[in-house]
Amino acid sequence: MNAVTITHLSKTYPNGTAALQDITLALRPGEVCGFLGPNGAGKTTTVKLLNGILTPSGGSLSVLGMDPAREPEKIHARCGVVTEHAQMYDNLTGKENLLFYASVFGISPSEAADRADALLWELDLLNAQDKKLSSYSTGMRQRLSLARALIHRPDVLFLDEPTSGLDPESARNVNLMIRRLAEESGVTVFLCTHQLRYAQEICSRYCLIEKGMLLADGTLKELRSRILPDTVLRIRAGHMPVIAGQYDPGQHSRENIFQEISPGHYETHIRSEEEIPAIVRQIAEKGGLIYSVENIQPSLEDIYFALTDIQKEASL
Repeated sequence: MNAVTITHLSKTYPNGTAALQDITLALRPGEVCGFLGPNGAGKTTTVKLLNGILTPSGGSLSVLGMDPAREPEKIHARCGVVTEHAQMYDNLTGKENLLFYASVFGISPSEAADRADALLWELDLLNAQDKKLSSYSTGMRQRLSLARALIHRPDVLFLDEPTSGLDPESARNVNLMIRRLAEESGVTVFLCTHQLRYAQEICSRYCLIEKGMLLADGTLKELRSRILPDTVLRIRAGHMPVIAGQYDPGQHSRENIFQEISPGHYETHIRSEEEIPAIVRQIAEKGGLIYSVENIQPSLEDIYFALTDIQKEASL
């Protein structure tokens, strides 16, 4: 059974704003899915729909086999949510906040205390556990919000900009925790962010969204294959002979597949890394002095901007 299933989902607000348009995707248990797009793309609306806070205008939703609109309480019992702006009780300490939320989920006091201690240690909050939340920094509140979302060991974790306000070390620890939850505990992570470079580091699957429309989804390898199959072969050489090749992307002449981008640095486009040994061999046989060879594959940012360019051209 899929952890999350979205079928032809749409959401139009009463003022006529179409927040989502015909979104379809499915997530398996243990996937870390990056739901990616700029502010206003529909990410937060999707999370609210998946948690039963909003009802869809069209299509259907399923989380762990349940309809969020009909069974929100059951979904909340098995899911955790972290929003960009953590909302908890300022008059309680960090640990008191965790113990309170544990009691809401029906966890016994002894188990709640053990679980709270473990999460506070893992998220580097033990030294602040007895301080009022009102004294916490933005980053500390964000880490405590993650601990709160994990206190009942959820099967699905919804994260909306989870590293917002975190210093690099804290962000790294949170990322390691997310990966471990997915790999070791089979937790499905639905991560919303506009930071594509960050998402590329942590996610195993990507859903690219803009203006409420799903542009593409898949693994990075799948997206590269479908959207930007070419990669850049970059070579630093003391001497570069003329290298003719079968592959011509339309950017280079037939006489020389390489373009000098700066003194001693050359680039060409290739379809597969299997082409590299033959090209390097040609350069060496013709007296080329090779210092480094780099195969540069399209990043998630490259893929996203290629998709948005296609959308713009289609709308003209």
